[in-house]
Amino acid sequence: MTFSLDAHWVWDFWLADDGDLFHLFYLHAPKSLGDQNLRHRNAKVGHATSSDLIEWSDHGVVLQPGGPGAFDETATWTGSVLRGPDGVWRMFYTGSRFLASDSVANIEAVGVATSTDLHHWTKAEQPITVADPRWYEKLGDSSWPEEAWRDPWVFADPAGDGWHMILTARSSHGDEEDRGVIAHAVSQDLMSWQVQPPLTEPGTGFKHLEVPQIAQIGSRTVLLFSCDTPALAGHRSGDRGGIWVVDVESPIGPYAPQGARLLAEESLYCGRLIQNRDGEWMLMAFENMTADGGFTGALSNPIPVEFSDADGGLVISATRGAQA
Repeated sequence: MTFSLDAHWVWDFWLADDGDLFHLFYLHAPKSLGDQNLRHRNAKVGHATSSDLIEWSDHGVVLQPGGPGAFDETATWTGSVLRGPDGVWRMFYTGSRFLASDSVANIEAVGVATSTDLHHWTKAEQPITVADPRWYEKLGDSSWPEEAWRDPWVFADPAGDGWHMILTARSSHGDEEDRGVIAHAVSQDLMSWQVQPPLTEPGTGFKHLEVPQIAQIGSRTVLLFSCDTPALAGHRSGDRGGIWVVDVESPIGPYAPQGARLLAEESLYCGRLIQNRDGEWMLMAFENMTADGGFTGALSNPIPVEFSDADGGLVISATRGAQA
C-alpha cells in the first residue's frame, strides 16, 4: 500500500500534477469511530505530495465540513482539482448534509475551493451546482437514501469552448433500481455552472456510477467509474463489481456504459488514471475489501495499464508493477 494513515481510514482520492510534484487529495476519517461505515459522515480532505506516486509526504487536513446549515455541514467528499487559465487552482468537491444522526438520508451538492499553492484553500460559501429535478432524482423521489450529486470531475472542452463537469447522479425516471447516470454541467468561466441533461441513459446495470473520470490515452478516450457488487442492477445483478472502463467517442459524450467492462474487481475501488514521470499510464485505487470482508482503507501503489492485444480494451498490464 503506497499511502496509509495509522489512525485513519483512507479511501476516495484525486490527484493534481503541478509539473514538479504530484498532489494527492484524499478522504479520511478516524478509526476510533469503530465502525468503518461511519466514515462517510466524518470525512475530511487531506493532502499529500510525491515525486513518484509511491513515496508520499503527508500535509494533513486541507478541507473540512462547514458550519450548521451549510451545504457541506456533515462531510466533505470526493472531487477533482485543476488549474484555470488565471493560474488559480480550483478544487471541485462534494458537500454532504445528513438529515439526522440515526439516518443515512443525505443531500449532496458540489462546492468549490480555490488556492494559489495547492496547500491553502478557501471555500466558497454556496454550492455551485445541485441536482436539477428536470433530469435528476431528488431525495424522496424513490427509496434511494440520498440525493446523489457528487464526485465532480472537471475538464476543459477539447475545442476550447469552456469547461465540463461530469458527476455521479441518478435519473429522474426509469426503473428505481437502475437509475444510475453520469450527470453533466458546463461553464465558460469555472465559476458559473449550468446543469445539463445526463450524458448516459438509465438502465445500463448500475444503481450509481461513482467517481467518474475521463482520460485521453493517446488517440483513445476512456470513461472510468466505480460500482461495487451491491449496486449492480438489471442485467448485471449477480455479477462482480469494482472499477469499470468503457471507450467513448468524445470526452463530452454521450457515453454508453452498457458496454463497460470490469478493469479491476472491488478489492480495489475509486480508480484514477494518471501518467507517471515516464509518461506511462497508471491506475491508482484505494484498497477496499479484504479477503474476510473487512475494510482496508489505504491506497494502492500505481498499477500499469495498457490496451489489450486481444480485444483492444484497457486492461491491467501483465507486468502489473509493484502493488502492495
